Amino acid sequence: MKRSIKKRIAFTFIGLMVLTLVAIGIVHWFFLGNFYFDKKQETLVESWNKINGAGDGDTEITDEFRRFCSVNTLTYAVANANLNYIATNSQDGEGMASRLFGNMLEKEKDNTKILQETDSYQVIKIHDRFVSMDYLELWGILDNGNYYIVRCPVESIEESAALSNQFYMYIGFLMVLASALVIWLISRKIVRPLQELAGISERMADLDFDARYVSGGEDEIGELGNNFNKMSEKLETTISELKSANVKLEKDIAEKTQIDEMRKEFLSNVSHELKTPIALIQGYAEGLKDNISDDPESREFYCDVIIDEASKMNSLVKKLLTLNQLEFGNDQLSMERFDLAELIRGVIQSSQILVEQKNAKIIFNQSAPVHVWGDEFKIEEVVTNYLTNALNHLEEDNVIEITCREDNGVVVTTVFNTGKPIPEEDMGKIWVKFYKVDKARTREYGGSGIGLSIVKAIMDAHQQKCWVKNYKNGVAFSFTLESK
Repeated sequence: MKRSIKKRIAFTFIGLMVLTLVAIGIVHWFFLGNFYFDKKQETLVESWNKINGAGDGDTEITDEFRRFCSVNTLTYAVANANLNYIATNSQDGEGMASRLFGNMLEKEKDNTKILQETDSYQVIKIHDRFVSMDYLELWGILDNGNYYIVRCPVESIEESAALSNQFYMYIGFLMVLASALVIWLISRKIVRPLQELAGISERMADLDFDARYVSGGEDEIGELGNNFNKMSEKLETTISELKSANVKLEKDIAEKTQIDEMRKEFLSNVSHELKTPIALIQGYAEGLKDNISDDPESREFYCDVIIDEASKMNSLVKKLLTLNQLEFGNDQLSMERFDLAELIRGVIQSSQILVEQKNAKIIFNQSAPVHVWGDEFKIEEVVTNYLTNALNHLEEDNVIEITCREDNGVVVTTVFNTGKPIPEEDMGKIWVKFYKVDKARTREYGGSGIGLSIVKAIMDAHQQKCWVKNYKNGVAFSFTLESK
């Protein structure tokens, strides 16, 4: 099962925070009471120091001392040598004097625990049987000879510690909730670039090298994203080189077994195809030489025929050379990734004059880029031959529709033209060099029967498919290219 880094980070930090708070809470719970108890002892001693410096004779109780005792919940009493109280903040001054007398006589020894002792005073913990409470007391003889006693209930100390622990629990719980929320948000921010990188890696695994890391950043994740981008570019270049090398290797293996048969077939077809234009050129040239017609208009006609036939022979020779290079592997493919839709739009634009002459309507609604792998110049020749063939066989509505459709990593390009379907017996022969379905019509527009053979040779070189399909109102020629 896939484990989220975001959850792991959040739970780790929240767990550490909870453990820390629990540890602090345990220390708080077990040691806070003792800490309060020690501090209260220090407060009692401090009260002794304050009142002992009041002066000689009757002890002067200052407003500062009264405030100090009030703030710290201290009950005090000052008595003379006869144990008659001089000053107190207790409603039971005589009781306090009695407590002082009892301490002096050690009457309460069984209920007393000495915590601190000096020559001048003692700090004790005592259980008062009359009120059934424990007290922390300090008693002693002041420098002026008066007696001093101050006490505070132990219960108040314990109550303060308990309240403090309770407050800590509430605050700790709220801190856990607030911190959990903050940690969750921070973890999301940290993990988001990692999730982006994971998505990029998945796309790269599917050979989609358009994936790029765009979040940026100057930290380690940003550096990793930049390295991903560089790796994507290098992989695209490497795969392009490998595809080119693979295509060449496979062609080299196959060409040795086919080269002899192709040479024989080539020579036979060339001889047959050139026979007619050569005969026409020879006949009209002899007519000009023998002055068969002295009419300047006729001589000009003879010359036009010779020029036209020579042009057809030149075009045929160029196509044959192209086909020969493809079939024999002399024309190495340059595999690259390019936008097929843009290429098709360029071919349509360059054929605009012929389109207008044919009064044709071309439909191509592909606006988004269609990226494919192939030799861009060779694929341009394929599209040009398909479009030229469609224009030469237009009938009825004179509509040509070009579509690009992607399916499982392969882009299928189709050129449809309205007109007569191809006879079924000719469907498998149209890719053969020099084969013509309608020889009279082919001769009319100057076709050589090589265009579709060149298409077949180019697609075979790419190790891709090309085919034709009849419809009731026309014919559709298609070919495939890899998109990944």
